[in-house]
Amino acid sequence: MMQSFIGEYQRYKIIGQKAIEQVSDDALNAVLAPDSNSIAMIVRHLSGNFTSRFTDFLTSDGEKPWRDRDAEFEETVYRREEVNKLWAEGWQVLENQLTALKDSDLQRRVQIRGQELTVHEALARSLAHTAYHVGQIVLLARAQAGGDWKWISIPKGGSQEYNRNPTKEKKPPQ
Repeated sequence: MMQSFIGEYQRYKIIGQKAIEQVSDDALNAVLAPDSNSIAMIVRHLSGNFTSRFTDFLTSDGEKPWRDRDAEFEETVYRREEVNKLWAEGWQVLENQLTALKDSDLQRRVQIRGQELTVHEALARSLAHTAYHVGQIVLLARAQAGGDWKWISIPKGGSQEYNRNPTKEKKPPQ
């Protein structure tokens, strides 16, 4: 079961990275509509979320007192190196915790903002949150890449061809 979580997180990490790589440095900070987020802001938020939730995951509340969630959404200009560093740091905290967990830990209890959840529930919640924001990153990147976009998933009109050789599918459990 833990391998399923690890595999899904890894899939979203790769999707996000491939999207981020396709935009210009300026596009990382572009806010396309009033009161919305840039790719860099979303990366900062995911990094902050992973760092807060998965530092001392089994022993302390996932919303750490040192986290400033509101600051994660402030308009700031980030250099690509900063975005890449935030991305890597957040994912590293997550991956360190995931690899330490065993299937037997999934029924243990953790706290997030004072709410008690099983580890399984907390991971499912976190994975959904991750997918939501990676989807935003892909949408923003695709809008800004224009005709230079390289498909990360199955391209429009490419379903039948893909189905003949489904190379992006997960391997069945052994």
